[in-house]
Amino acid sequence: MGSFADRLGTRKWDLTGSGITRREALALTAFGLVTTPGLAFAAGPAGQLTWGIHVSLAPTWFDPAETPGIITPFMVLYALHDGMVKPMPGQPLAPSLAESWTGSEDGAVYEFVLRKDAKFHNGDPVTAEDVKFSFERYRGTSHDLIKNRVAEVETPDPQHVRFKLKAPWPDFLTFYATATGAGWIVPKQYVEKVGDDGFKKAPIGAGPYKFVSFKPGVELVLEAFDQYWRKTPSVEQLVFRSIPEETTRLAALQRGEVDIVYSIRGELAEELQRTPGLTLKPVVPPAPFWVYFADQWDPKSPWHDERVRRAASFALDRQAMNDAITLGYSKITGSVIPYSFEFFWQPPLPTYDPAKAKQLLAEAGHPDGFDAGDFYCDSSYSPVAEAALDNFQAAGFRLRLRPLERAAFVEAYSGKKLKNLILGGSGAFGNAATRLEAFVVKGGAYVYGNYPDLDALYQQQAAELDHKKRAAILDKMQQILAERMVYAPIWQLGFINGVGPRVGQSGFGLIADFAYTAPFEDITIKST
Repeated sequence: MGSFADRLGTRKWDLTGSGITRREALALTAFGLVTTPGLAFAAGPAGQLTWGIHVSLAPTWFDPAETPGIITPFMVLYALHDGMVKPMPGQPLAPSLAESWTGSEDGAVYEFVLRKDAKFHNGDPVTAEDVKFSFERYRGTSHDLIKNRVAEVETPDPQHVRFKLKAPWPDFLTFYATATGAGWIVPKQYVEKVGDDGFKKAPIGAGPYKFVSFKPGVELVLEAFDQYWRKTPSVEQLVFRSIPEETTRLAALQRGEVDIVYSIRGELAEELQRTPGLTLKPVVPPAPFWVYFADQWDPKSPWHDERVRRAASFALDRQAMNDAITLGYSKITGSVIPYSFEFFWQPPLPTYDPAKAKQLLAEAGHPDGFDAGDFYCDSSYSPVAEAALDNFQAAGFRLRLRPLERAAFVEAYSGKKLKNLILGGSGAFGNAATRLEAFVVKGGAYVYGNYPDLDALYQQQAAELDHKKRAAILDKMQQILAERMVYAPIWQLGFINGVGPRVGQSGFGLIADFAYTAPFEDITIKST
């Protein structure tokens, strides 16, 4: 009679992370055969909104100094902290803690004027010394690159900050304000008093919400800061509750135990659409997903052969994965650079050709396939990795899936601890150059090996002030990247979320290219 999945007419992909398909989970739930453990909490009180988060929150994400070049920390930073300038509704770079800024004609000096009414949650004013301190303690992604290009940070008075660069650098603002956390400001005196570990345990920021409590693996609670310079938030309390299991997350939304959920896919997203009072909120952030061939620089590895890497790309049925997992909302891509980024070069779209995949494998000396080792992924995207794994195995790549929880995955990926294949992605802000720096160029946070000609081109474009000439260099880099199959891009993620009936303005889509809800001070609860 076939398997349960076969009888339901769906692929045998585990789309819930629980060993059964989403549709199986829904069917079993309907018959009372599956429960949703760990949800004994009551619905939130008036004035409170609760999020069902798809990952376990990590204290490192409470500290802007440790931002790892992915979008996840900004899910919290936009509430708890504030930047000098940052992406906001209608503005890719909006004045925030800095009310204005200027750049010198030669591009070597940037000056910022701070708001006089900007305060930290403890009541202290945000000063130039805090800005300098935050820059100097930054140790996240691209810290060497950005610090090596800054000659000096001057603070002529409490309201003015001057960055002097060693040489003109057209991407200073992009790296400082969007691609890193270097421009997100923390209170110097408080951090020096409590230390880095103490700060992560009880962070003080300058954002619209202040820290109340954090239970590791359970929830983060924030309350409105009534002295936030932009406006006093209308929602009194935010609760971010970690619910990594997708079926459980949807059930919590359906029962009114949470108001907003991130990352609902496939049959569960269809179920959400059918549930009265719930609203599907898909967004397409600048988040390409890819398969990274981490061992391609090792001559002893099968992945060193470009034909093998290209075979893996031909093996991926991206459109079927898109339809099944993200309801067609993802955009198939042949690049690790988002479509919307400045300097994006459009490569040919990848094609699904399993026969060509097997032919290339045979030409590379693997007519019967080969043991391809481990395939690592962020556990919250196990459904994507499972689908890719099925495709790979059908073509002859025998792989073992190794899912890791988000914080552990990022640490291992950036620590160069993974091998063979990695399902990677990034939804961070920036442009083509910032992505290439983090994922392609020697020394990048997620770079396991490098190509000298790409490194040289990167250095050339970084010093090129002529926009057209710089664009041509970045185009060439992206073309080489595609030709050598350094990555097998999959899609630009269609990130599907759900909103309950109490939510007025959810914050989804207000900031262009942002995956999560923000600005938090604009989010509202419907009046009753």
